[in-house]
Amino acid sequence: MSETETQTTPQASSASELRLNGLFAFKEGMATVYGDKGEAIPVTVLRYENWKVSQLKTNEKDGYEAIQIASTPKKAKNSSAAEKGHLSGAGFENGARFVREIRQKSPEGVQVGDSVSINSLVKGDVVKITSKSKGRGFQGSVRRWGFAGGPATHGSKFHRKPGSSGNRTWPGRVMPGKKFPGHWGDETITVKSVVIVDVLADEGVLFVKGPVPGSKNTLVKLVKG
Repeated sequence: MSETETQTTPQASSASELRLNGLFAFKEGMATVYGDKGEAIPVTVLRYENWKVSQLKTNEKDGYEAIQIASTPKKAKNSSAAEKGHLSGAGFENGARFVREIRQKSPEGVQVGDSVSINSLVKGDVVKITSKSKGRGFQGSVRRWGFAGGPATHGSKFHRKPGSSGNRTWPGRVMPGKKFPGHWGDETITVKSVVIVDVLADEGVLFVKGPVPGSKNTLVKLVKG
């Protein structure tokens, strides 16, 4: 293998140092850290818990390449026989609460049961973040879409209502995409070009710049690029 190929091929030197193109972590909340020049940087604190490789997916068998990882053991009463059998090779006695995939080629020497290192991401990396936003239930047009509403007084009787929604005789229907009251939030949102401010490997903590969708304990996916 040439020197160039050696540099571009991800390595798995040991079970504790398996490095992938991304990570999964849990949102803790927001904080402020200070840069080298004393500037205040708003960050979201992410808690990293141990993830283990549970399956290696290949083009020949599955039609695509990915690494399946699992975290947070389940209780026996909440685990099916299929879960127990699938995850036994990864060191789980029962099932796991979280089983996810990272699309990439398998690093050289990786095996089922290897632990994914938090050092897969380092300070300065730019990542794409995906998580679920907070669910806010059924909301009216004013809160959901920012409608101004009508006058508050003088007998208008039009305060926070959505207003007219139809058309004239033609086309005689409500057009697709019309903004109405409805369910707001609880959607998968992706934020690109997020900078890793710092990684505290000993404490299992990552700092990413700016806000991250979701509430506390929301599972967040971070992928390079």
